Amino acid sequence: MNVTTANPASAESHAAETGAALRFITCGSVDDGKSTLIGRLLVDSKTVLQDQLAGVQRGGETDLALLTDGLSAEREQGITIDVAYRYFSTAHRKFVIGDAPGHEQYTRNMVTAASSADAAVVLVDATKLAWAAEVGDGEVVRRELLPQTRRHTLLCHLLRVQSIVFAVNKLDAIDDAELAFERISLALANFAEAAGVEVAATVPISALKGWNVASRHPDWAGYEGPSLLELLEQLPVTAQDEAVPFAFPVQWVEKFSASADTSRGRRVFWGRVASGHIEPGQRVTVLPSNQTATVAQVLSHTRQQKTVHAGHSAGIVLDRELDVSRGDWLLEPGAFEPSREITATIAWLDDEPLVAGRVYWALQGHRWVKAKVARIVDRVNITTLDSEPADQLEANAIGDVVLSLQQPLAVLPFTQSRALGSLILVDTASHRTSAAVLVRPAAAKA
Repeated sequence: MNVTTANPASAESHAAETGAALRFITCGSVDDGKSTLIGRLLVDSKTVLQDQLAGVQRGGETDLALLTDGLSAEREQGITIDVAYRYFSTAHRKFVIGDAPGHEQYTRNMVTAASSADAAVVLVDATKLAWAAEVGDGEVVRRELLPQTRRHTLLCHLLRVQSIVFAVNKLDAIDDAELAFERISLALANFAEAAGVEVAATVPISALKGWNVASRHPDWAGYEGPSLLELLEQLPVTAQDEAVPFAFPVQWVEKFSASADTSRGRRVFWGRVASGHIEPGQRVTVLPSNQTATVAQVLSHTRQQKTVHAGHSAGIVLDRELDVSRGDWLLEPGAFEPSREITATIAWLDDEPLVAGRVYWALQGHRWVKAKVARIVDRVNITTLDSEPADQLEANAIGDVVLSLQQPLAVLPFTQSRALGSLILVDTASHRTSAAVLVRPAAAKA
C-alpha cells in the first residue's frame, strides 16, 4: 500500500528551505516510543559514541530511550518529564530534535518545544489501538485515538508547526502489520481532516528495530514510501515573518555615555527582529510612548553595519535620544493598531482552572502588561473537535477567551505572525506559566 504524503517539490525549489537545520519534536501519548525513536535516529546516524552506548545498557541490552532521558527522575521512572534536545546530522542535513513528554501533566513542556519547531513527528502506538474490530461487511470501525495523540496534534497545528508527520510505531509487535497500518492510517486521516490539520506523511515504523526509521524496510506493512529520516531531510524550515511590517522588541540597552557624537542617539537597542527588516534611514515608532525617530545605524550580532532581517539579532541606533527601555517595541509607523482587547485561542497549562475575572501577567516579547480574562468564549472538545460553551478551562484544555489589557499591545493574528501573535500568561502570585496565547483575527472578536 502506498501511503498518502504531501506532494514534495523539486530538489531545486526546496534547496533554500531544506539547506538550514531542521528543528523537529517527537510527541504523542505516554510510552508511544518517542525517546526510543530519537535514540534510534542518533544511533543509526552514528552520532552516539561507543562509551555512550555502554552507559545505556539494561539487562545486557541497549535501552535507546536512556540516550535522551537525562534527568535522574526520568531514568528512575522510565518517563520523559522535560524536553531533551539532541543534535545530529546526515550527509544531507543537520537536525535539532526535541523529545517532548507525553504525560498530560507536562503538556506545558511540550508546548514550549512545539512553539519553535519546524516539524513534529506524532507517534502512535499501534498496540494500544483496537484496530482489528469490524462490523457488517468488513467496514472498519473508526476507533478513537488516544487523547494525547489528539491533543498534541491540535497543539502543533495551533502553534503553526509547518509539517506534521504521523509515525505509527510498534507495528513489529503485530501479526498483521499491513492491515493494522491501513486502518490506523485511516483513523488518523479522518481525524486530521476533521481538525483541519494538513499532514505531511504517515509512516509505519519500528523504533526498537529501526525499521523505516533511518532506512527503508522493504515489503513491510504494505508501505512503499521513504523512511522517516528521508522525509525529514526534505521538510522545509519555517519561513521568517519577512513580509510582515517591521517590529522589534527591545531586549537590552547598551549605553555609550562617553561618546561626544551628538548627531545621533548615544544608546544601542539590542534584540531580535520579530518581523520585516531594518536598515538605516527607516522611520520607527516607539511603543508605548508613540515617539518617532529615524534609524541612524544598524548593527548585526557581530557589530557589522548591515541590513538585518526577521529572525536575526540587531543593534539599532536612532538619530536622536528617546526614552526607550527593555520591553518597548520599535515598529514601522502606522503599520499596527495597538489594542487593549484581544480575542485569542489559548492552551491552558496551569493546574488551577481558568475562570473569567482573573488577572494575569501577559508577556509579549519582553514587555509585561496586566491582562484580565474578560470572558471565556468556548472550549474545544478534543474528542469530537466541537466548540462547547464553557465557564472555565481546566488543565490542558484548549479554548477561546477575550483578554482585556491594562496597556495596549501591537498584535497580529498568530496565523499571520508567530512573534506578534503569541503571548504567554503568567500567574501573578506563583509566577508559573499559565497559558500559551495565540491571537485570533480581529474579525473573530465577539
